Amino acid sequence: MSSGDPSRSLVRARALSKDFVSQGLGLLGRGRGDRGRGRVRAVDGVELDIPAGEAVAIVGESGSGKTTVARCLLRLIRPTAGEVYFDDQAVLDLSGPELSRFRRQTQIVFQDPFGSLDPRFTVQRTLAEPLRVHSVCPPSEIPVRAAELLEQVGLNRDFRPRYRHELSGGEAQRVSIARALATGPRFLILDEPTSALDASARLRVISLLRDLRRELGMTYLVISHDLSIVRYLCDRVLVMYLGRVVEDASTADLFANPQHPYTEALLSATPVMRGRGQPSRIRLRDAVEEAGLSEGCALAPRCRHAAPECALTAQRLVEIAPSHSIACHRVSEGQIALSAPSSETHTA
Repeated sequence: MSSGDPSRSLVRARALSKDFVSQGLGLLGRGRGDRGRGRVRAVDGVELDIPAGEAVAIVGESGSGKTTVARCLLRLIRPTAGEVYFDDQAVLDLSGPELSRFRRQTQIVFQDPFGSLDPRFTVQRTLAEPLRVHSVCPPSEIPVRAAELLEQVGLNRDFRPRYRHELSGGEAQRVSIARALATGPRFLILDEPTSALDASARLRVISLLRDLRRELGMTYLVISHDLSIVRYLCDRVLVMYLGRVVEDASTADLFANPQHPYTEALLSATPVMRGRGQPSRIRLRDAVEEAGLSEGCALAPRCRHAAPECALTAQRLVEIAPSHSIACHRVSEGQIALSAPSSETHTA
């Protein structure tokens, strides 16, 4: 689902699924049709549209499949099933010069800036590498271009001879962002870009990312546990639970009026939301060992709204209002009402 026109989407995913082979039987490997012993379905039929210039977030607990979706979109890993399109080109079919152009136009900023920077490289060499590999500019212009990239992320050219260990967390992440910008990408994935930073560095990096998007007209996919970042940076939010998208809404609608039981629980765990009249804390039932073991809704064993059909029939995303879709049996039963959530405390 998308708030924009899907025909104008820069990035699209259709029926995207990804299985991994585990050492044991694996939680998800036991369910969803028992796709084979030791097989874990990390992403299950995800549909995604990101119009050019839009910032979309994917949120959910660890293990929900967020980063796996991102890596499939960039073809860092191949999906088990489904299709990925970038600017109407089938990404999985690209090779040679076309694949090289795709790599240049799509970049990622990782969670750990220190882990993503080579300790043997100076900042200058770190920024020079993508400029050289993608022939962005003549070799003689690389030092000047590196200095411009540093200025673009709020660092001066004096940082060029420094090594990773000479940078603070915020400085290292700015260098990582500068490296991602070196190829002039149209699409940038931000995978937990501030989780490794202290509070002051986090605020500065978030502001930088917002300014860069406005100045460069870039398209973002933001993967984050920090819902305050999502609220500040993103136009739209997809909520994932155990490999499936369970809610897709504009950021304003999602925060003002979450409809899926999992989204309600997720938002209620955010102190900022609890301070705005939201329920104190919605806790899901402690049935994690059973979650995801049915063909139906993966949340069913933990959900207070669960009905018998939830464990039997997979729920698909259904639009309940313009630009707001959820995957829940309550849609078909007419139990969804787009009204402000109650302030009473309850258990999901």
